[in-house]
Amino acid sequence: MKKNFKSLILSDLDSVIRRDPATSSRFQAILFSSGFHAIFCHRINHFLWQKKWHTLSRFLSQVTRFLTGIEIHPAASIGYGFFIDHGMGVVIGETSQIGNNVTMYQNVTLGGTKLFSKNGKISGKRHPTIGDNVIIGSGAQILGPITIGNNVKIGSNAVVVKDVEENSTVVGMAAHQINKNASHTFSAYGLEKNSTNPIEDDIDKIKRKIKELEKEIDILTPKKTK
Repeated sequence: MKKNFKSLILSDLDSVIRRDPATSSRFQAILFSSGFHAIFCHRINHFLWQKKWHTLSRFLSQVTRFLTGIEIHPAASIGYGFFIDHGMGVVIGETSQIGNNVTMYQNVTLGGTKLFSKNGKISGKRHPTIGDNVIIGSGAQILGPITIGNNVKIGSNAVVVKDVEENSTVVGMAAHQINKNASHTFSAYGLEKNSTNPIEDDIDKIKRKIKELEKEIDILTPKKTK
């Protein structure tokens, strides 16, 4: 459902209250949330971009970047209830598309891969498409025109270069799936409390097997007499 400007701003404010324990009111969010400041300015810049005021919107987006440390290209499409926590170092590229109720932490990049046309100019979809109710942990890098499904959780410092199916959790560099049926509850930094890493689990199994083999070897090997 498409929201008007006032509804969008109120949904952004309320997302701060719901997901930031340090903020208890809309007034505090307006005063102290740099993430809200950035998305508020982006809503205006995006409107100007759609009206073909490209130079002005780009200039204002750079002013916003200077004031908040958050860079959002005015062409990027962002749904309602968007929340950036802490925010410093966040970069959201031009052709990024972000769904509703998305949470993003500091130093996240929605980066683009360059697609050159025959005349040498960069064109086409270059940045990620993020589904609804996605949580992106700090330092995560999501690169290229890939799709992140609904209800996905991306762990801190993950590097994601391939599509991620919905209702899953991914971690690592490059990111790999650790859960195909992630819960829909909010998880700070995109990591669930009881999540396990299958690669680490496999390594633990190998270590246990090695210890078992070492014990068997000790039993089978005759002890040297003095």
